[in-house]
Amino acid sequence: MRIGAALLASVIAGGLITMGPANAADEPAAWAYPRNNLDYKLRTDDGNPVRVPDSAAGYTWSQLNDLFTTPVWHPGDHVALPDIVAKGRKPDVQACGVCHRATGTGGPENSDLAGLPKSYIIRQMAEYKSGARGTSLPARIPPRLMTQLSKAITDAEVEAAAEYFSALPPRKRIKVVETDTAPKIQVARLFWAAAADGGQEPLGARIVEIPDDLIRFESRDHRSTFTAYVPIGSLAKGEALVSTGGSGKTIQCAVCHGVDLKGLGPLPSLVGRSPSYMFRQLYDFQHGARTGEWSPLMAPVVANLDEQDLLAIVAYLASRDP
Repeated sequence: MRIGAALLASVIAGGLITMGPANAADEPAAWAYPRNNLDYKLRTDDGNPVRVPDSAAGYTWSQLNDLFTTPVWHPGDHVALPDIVAKGRKPDVQACGVCHRATGTGGPENSDLAGLPKSYIIRQMAEYKSGARGTSLPARIPPRLMTQLSKAITDAEVEAAAEYFSALPPRKRIKVVETDTAPKIQVARLFWAAAADGGQEPLGARIVEIPDDLIRFESRDHRSTFTAYVPIGSLAKGEALVSTGGSGKTIQCAVCHGVDLKGLGPLPSLVGRSPSYMFRQLYDFQHGARTGEWSPLMAPVVANLDEQDLLAIVAYLASRDP
C-alpha cells in the first residue's frame, strides 16, 4: 500500500511530473456537474406498486421517494442490509441505500461503494465531516446531503455501512460508446437523462451518461444500467494516459491503484465506475476542492491535464470491467 505512494512521491520529487497550477476560477463542465433541477417532477403515487424486471417486490412511489426506506428489489444479490443502510436514523441520517442502492452501485450523481476498502469509506466520511472533501460546485444536492449527513452519523453507523458495502462485489453496469452524436438530455432532478421529447444532438467535447431505463433507475433498482456516450478516440487516448502517463504529462494510475486498477491497500478501484463521477473527483483534486489525506499525491498527478485529458481517462476507466 505505502509502496505505491512512496513511488509516486519520488517521481514528483524527481521532477518527472512538473506542476502547473489549475485555474481556480474555471467553471466546472456542465456535463459532469449537472445543476439541481428542482422543477423536475417526482413520480406521483397512484396507489399501485411499481415493478422492475426479475423482482417479486413492489413499492409505491411514496415508498420509493422516502429517504428512510431502501428498496430491496433483488434480495438474493446481497445479505441483509444493516439498519443504517436499510432505513437510516430519523430525522438527520437518511438510509445509505436510498442514494447508493442496496448493493452500493449508486449512480452518476454519487459514488459506487461496492467493494471499496472499508478504511477508504470511513476516511471519506471523516473528510466530508471535516470539510476536507469538498467539491467545485457545492450547491449541488448530493455533496450537500453527504456533508450534512456526515455531521450527524455516528462512528458505529459509519463502521456498519463501510463493512457492508466493502464486502459487496462491484457490478458491471456501464456501457461506453464512442460516437459523434448522443441523445438529447435533460436534468432529471440530480442527474442527466434522455430528454422527454427524444432526439439526437452532436456530442462535442463531453460525456453523456444516462440511464438505459429512467423509471427503473428512479425506482432505485441496483441492477439499473447506463450508457456513457464519449467522443471518438477517447478510449485510446485515455488508455495511453492511464498506462504510460502520456510522456510525462502524468503518471501511470497503476502506481497507486494496482496493476489491474482495482485498488491497492486503502486506495479505491478505478475501473467500471461512473465516468461523470470520476471526472468530478479528478477536477476537484485539480482545483483544490478535495484536500484530504491523499490529495497532496493526487494534485500533481492531474495538474497538467486539461479537461479533454480528464475526459479520456475516465472514459477509458469506465469501459473496463470492475
